[in-house]
Amino acid sequence: MQLRKAKRGDLRYIVEMLADDDLGSTREDFRFPVPASYMDAFENINLDPNQELMVVENMKGEIIGTMQLTFIQYLTYQGGIRAQLEAVRIHKNHRGTGLGTEMIKWAISKARKKGAHVVQLTTDKKRLDALRFYRDLGFVDSHEGMKLHL
Repeated sequence: MQLRKAKRGDLRYIVEMLADDDLGSTREDFRFPVPASYMDAFENINLDPNQELMVVENMKGEIIGTMQLTFIQYLTYQGGIRAQLEAVRIHKNHRGTGLGTEMIKWAISKARKKGAHVVQLTTDKKRLDALRFYRDLGFVDSHEGMKLHL
């Protein structure tokens, strides 16, 4: 398996994985061709040097995993860098194989190399398996997050 930077042609498979669960199916618009909003977002992400939109490709050339790692420079922590992990998904036929663990380990290593002092993520409280997965990897529920949907 190969973890690599996503290409425009991967977008269809990324969006399919984002939409393939109870929560994702209510907020994503998976169809082919992929809607322009996803194409525009991909181009913006791809041009930003602080973004790493990654995919996992298996030996058959199939996209079976994805995640986005964003590096945020800020003033606190003496001008520290925070690594934000988003949209971690494994294709349903490949869950439970250790692939997610390898992806997260890669993200943590990449964050260290970039000089980040923390890797953070959010996951919906309804995603009990995801919460357990991240805790098992050493992530701690240290803050209470809040959102205001616009």
